[in-house]
Amino acid sequence: MDAYDLIVIGGGPGGYVAAIRAAQLGLKTACVERWRDDQDKPALGGTCLNVGCIPSKALLDSSHHFEFMQRHAAEHGITAEPAIDIAKMQARKQKIVSQLTQGIAGLFKKNKVTWIQGHGSLAAADSVRVVAADGTEQTLAARHIIIASGSVPMAIPPAPVDQDRIVDSTGALAFDAVPQRLGVIGAGVIGLELGSVWRRLGAEVTILEALPQFLAVADEAVSKEALKILSRQGLDIRLGAKVVAAKAGKKAVTVEVELDGANETLEFDKLIVAVGRRPNTGELGLDTAGIAVDERGFIAVDEHCHTGVGNVWAIGDCVRGPMLAHKASEEGIAVAERIAGQKPHVDFELIPWVIYTWPEIAWAGHTEQALTAAGRKVRAGSFPFMASGRARAMGDTDGFVKIIADADTDRVLGVHIVGPNASELIAEAVIAMEFGASAEDIARTVHGHPTLAESMHEAALATDRRAIHF
Repeated sequence: MDAYDLIVIGGGPGGYVAAIRAAQLGLKTACVERWRDDQDKPALGGTCLNVGCIPSKALLDSSHHFEFMQRHAAEHGITAEPAIDIAKMQARKQKIVSQLTQGIAGLFKKNKVTWIQGHGSLAAADSVRVVAADGTEQTLAARHIIIASGSVPMAIPPAPVDQDRIVDSTGALAFDAVPQRLGVIGAGVIGLELGSVWRRLGAEVTILEALPQFLAVADEAVSKEALKILSRQGLDIRLGAKVVAAKAGKKAVTVEVELDGANETLEFDKLIVAVGRRPNTGELGLDTAGIAVDERGFIAVDEHCHTGVGNVWAIGDCVRGPMLAHKASEEGIAVAERIAGQKPHVDFELIPWVIYTWPEIAWAGHTEQALTAAGRKVRAGSFPFMASGRARAMGDTDGFVKIIADADTDRVLGVHIVGPNASELIAEAVIAMEFGASAEDIARTVHGHPTLAESMHEAALATDRRAIHF
């Protein structure tokens, strides 16, 4: 029986990062991954690189360029008649995916991580059973095991996915033509991003959200602004819309929706089910090792991602916390370092969230409504991008930066952004809060001009009612 210091089950952004870091620390490490790409070849990267973060951003970027040429280029004195080649767009997406997944294989080779292809499950608390694609089995011994099995799209009975007319997020990334009428169930991160891709390319998009509030997890000011902007762009977002039934026909999907106490029947060419994801923990042999899961299928772990059983750990989407790739990666690094005898720390209070619509939406820390509900006295300052010289030059003036600070200590408690490049701007906020910065610290920090980052500076000034440019 082959033996390792560490075996990681899952080669996504949590698993492969944990494996690389462990190998850097001198541990004999193996990573078990069963993913096969669209050519039925083994691939690393998990959902994120293969059918999640990376391909969706590739299509978002392509569709953003198309919409710019179609709707905004003339403002810059650029005239053109853009046309869509979906096959070429999809080929570009797949090339990016292949480059990155092959890059991980190269990193494994560089760091001497053994990639074991096949499905991994626990044979015991100190061994892993691997079943290869051809059905052959082997059992591997390990001093430590990290479960990084990720998540899968959540299904709902009223809308059974057939990956033809009714698709999940994976199917929605692989359309070979722009649907004229597209329905999306769910106004969360995935639904908004995929809806934005196909709307920009010409689809009439209707998003059906069962909850009465849009982006309830975001700061209220951000959610209201985002709803206004995305609706103005052409997304038909219907809140409080419960899907009762969906039936796929040869040419269309018929969807019955309950809204405001009445039922309405809608028809779409394609329907995307984007109601969230669930932990992928059903085929891991957890019972064999006595590892517990909660009622939703998440593996129970402590603050260090330890399962409470032997030397078995779990990270990423299959444990508590937000299902975010960067959260999984940081957990993976922390566990690898803890196994190696170090004392790492992950601040779960400061994990940034990003939604890659345009404008982008990003936040870190606490929302104003949560702080108020907790009885905290705060001061908030906002600065609109319409007052930013850089945003004006770009032609992207929607949205704002909002900073929330403690009323007594001035410590920054939350930063919320809807606007251009919010995904990049939020990093400054995370660093500031990680070091316990005050709004005054940001206000006294020199920011380059003209930049979008100046909006962070102005929002900090605004918490003390002394913004200069607004």
